[in-house]
Amino acid sequence: MPVTLALWEAEAGGSPEVRGLRPGIALAYGSLLLMALLPIFFGALRSVRCARGKNASDMPETITSRDAARFPIIASCTLLGLYLFFKIFSQEYINLLLSMYFFVLGILALSHTISPFMNKFFPATFPNRQYQLLFTQGSGENKEEIINYEFDTKDLVCLGLSSIVGVWYLLRKHWIANNLFGLAFSLNGVELLHLNNVSTGCILLGGLFIYDVFWVFGTNVMVTVAKSFEAPIKLVFPQDLLEKGLEANNFAMLGLGDVVIPGIFIALLLRFDISLKKNTHTYFYTSFAAYIFGLGLTIFIMHIFKHAQPALLYLVPACIGFPVLVALAKGEVTEMFSYEESNPKDPAAVTESKGTEASASKGLEKKEK
Repeated sequence: MPVTLALWEAEAGGSPEVRGLRPGIALAYGSLLLMALLPIFFGALRSVRCARGKNASDMPETITSRDAARFPIIASCTLLGLYLFFKIFSQEYINLLLSMYFFVLGILALSHTISPFMNKFFPATFPNRQYQLLFTQGSGENKEEIINYEFDTKDLVCLGLSSIVGVWYLLRKHWIANNLFGLAFSLNGVELLHLNNVSTGCILLGGLFIYDVFWVFGTNVMVTVAKSFEAPIKLVFPQDLLEKGLEANNFAMLGLGDVVIPGIFIALLLRFDISLKKNTHTYFYTSFAAYIFGLGLTIFIMHIFKHAQPALLYLVPACIGFPVLVALAKGEVTEMFSYEESNPKDPAAVTESKGTEASASKGLEKKEK
């Protein structure tokens, strides 16, 4: 998972400049905010409907409190390691290796993202065949599945379309291709990374709150890595788009960690809403509004002070504080912190919750329409 990055405004290869809020800058900020909201909203919906069958690509990965406590340490070591790599080795060769790595990951992520949307465009007469990729080790009673991936012809078509974007990114490093991969990574992260309870979410967000503040304000490591790292681990939008069109190169940026980390907490609160069986989504909408407030405040502070801002400094208090205040007002704090998600690998738990999640998800979609 990508490291959390700061949001900042900078010239390509240069340093931040003091300037007024021109139309191009306002467009860039607004676009970043919209791009951050889309994967959170749709990823949260898809996390509810997340298939829990044998297909490994759709099986959620549950984050426990132990995982959450270790994550900031792992992220710090990864960030520092990348910083040292860029200082010691040639940036060109490192980025070449990273480009190939994210080329493959990006194609798979984008294919998984667009598959549900593309299925609506295939005609009923489309010759769709089922395939299964199965790798096992051992034999007899000791046989163990390593990979059990089911797909069909429609998935192969989506993979082909995603490969076109992948080649475009690999050859041009265009900001639109970067954003397509970045949005796909974000949506998949929110959909497939599940916190097991609210306390785990608080531990994860609290730890990364300290991590983000330290590496942005305490050192130049995070900003240096972000500027050197040519990979779709950030959403970008040009501030000079109105002047230079699609060839613009003066970008405002938002790290994917600032989307995915709050996003998986917001998705958890949506599933908590559903568990209450009250046909309302109060905590989801509250946390979603809190994210908009927090990211908007980040952008405002960054623009005023002309300095890179750790977005989690503002997002974490908002995304945790607002829902907790609502729970206090409704007298549901105990229910919120005692909510525990069942293991997705437990067939009994899947059967019990499947009908409730499907109906609740449909209800939420109807409200949005």
